[in-house]
Amino acid sequence: MTTIAPRSVADDFPNYVEAYAAQVGSAVPAIQQLRERGWEAFNRLGLPTARRGNEPWKYTNAGPIARVSFAHGDHASGGEAEPTQADARAAAPWQSDWRNLVIVDGAFAPSLSTVNGDSPGIAAGLADALLANLELGSTVLGSLAPPDEDGFAALNTAFAGDGVGVSVPPGADAGVINVVYLTTGRGQPRATHPRLVISAAPNSRVTVIETFVGPDVRYLTNAVMETSVGEGARVEHYRLLLEGQEAYHVGVSRVLQQKDSAFSSVAIAHGAELGRNDFGVTLAGTGAECTLNGLYLTNGTQHIDNYINIDHAEPYGTSRLFYKGILDGHSRAVFGGNVTVRKHAQKTDAQQTDKNLLLSEEAEVDSKPSLLIYADDVKCGHGATAGHIDEDTVFYMRSRGLDLATTSRILIHAFASEIIDTVALEPLREYLDERFRNAIPSASIALPIGGRS
Repeated sequence: MTTIAPRSVADDFPNYVEAYAAQVGSAVPAIQQLRERGWEAFNRLGLPTARRGNEPWKYTNAGPIARVSFAHGDHASGGEAEPTQADARAAAPWQSDWRNLVIVDGAFAPSLSTVNGDSPGIAAGLADALLANLELGSTVLGSLAPPDEDGFAALNTAFAGDGVGVSVPPGADAGVINVVYLTTGRGQPRATHPRLVISAAPNSRVTVIETFVGPDVRYLTNAVMETSVGEGARVEHYRLLLEGQEAYHVGVSRVLQQKDSAFSSVAIAHGAELGRNDFGVTLAGTGAECTLNGLYLTNGTQHIDNYINIDHAEPYGTSRLFYKGILDGHSRAVFGGNVTVRKHAQKTDAQQTDKNLLLSEEAEVDSKPSLLIYADDVKCGHGATAGHIDEDTVFYMRSRGLDLATTSRILIHAFASEIIDTVALEPLREYLDERFRNAIPSASIALPIGGRS
């Protein structure tokens, strides 16, 4: 009698099955165990392609990602020149006094990176990170973004390989760590699964920049970040999604904060045909502070999804969530902002806002801010807006001699500056401001039907 093995969800993705089998036994035991956890979860979950009963993905169809047979692993250059450090500098923000780490097609490129010799606690490659700091692997890696909560996180875990591990010692200031994920497009379509793990010990400080860049070809970046912020620690985080116009990008970020810690993040999205920013923060200590700001600019048929969750688990926590979107063409944006205040989290102060500027009558935004409050002594609020620039404002500026195109650029830039100005790192703020100025659509602002021109 022949026994037929039970079919798993992963069988629907033969390219992933083949790629996973090819890497078995190629990693150190700790990484191999992590990969096995991820693969087991992916076998159960698959990718979130269901269109019913799938609230986190209600407004975003992951089907186009699931239908592409992405390649994995090493590949030949096909005669193309290897990227250089100059390529990385041109594609992303870069300063000589930063610690710059470059990941090319999912693999750490030491020759392109600039890590000072006196950089304790920073390791490129998950295996090196585990060897350098066992606690990083036991308490952060795979714990804050467990593979069984999300199909893409499971897939990232199943292919865990190169990434960046940051462990800042107590009371230390690690300065700026700049991570550049550079996709070359060689052997495309290809998938990479980078992972960033950060552990900021009590009273330490670090600034981390993640920049995702690539050419205008089809590929998938499936990234995971896990960050543990110790008591009294300060972490500044910047996430720049600057992928190619045909790329798919899914990012899962998880942050755990302890007592009196502070975490701030600015997410900028200008790129990718389909982009997803799944960001979750848990304020697990009394008096923790969290600030999440974001700016997304879409055009053509781009689709950007920001799915943000903040969990207030202890009293006296403060959170600020402020996102802005600028949409042109037939593009679409999704904003889901969820703030949960648990019963024990009295004296919580939480505010969330999402504002969207529509430059085209065909652009669409789905904004769904929500509050789940189980405590009775809190100060919380939320709001969302979407619309065109006020026609009276446009008329006023034109009456002062400005043409419609110039008026458009000034008003669009002013709308975005409220987020760009929150970037505390001056070189990065100047970089983003210049890049955004160059990205402002040349077309004029769409006015409401019947409005003045």
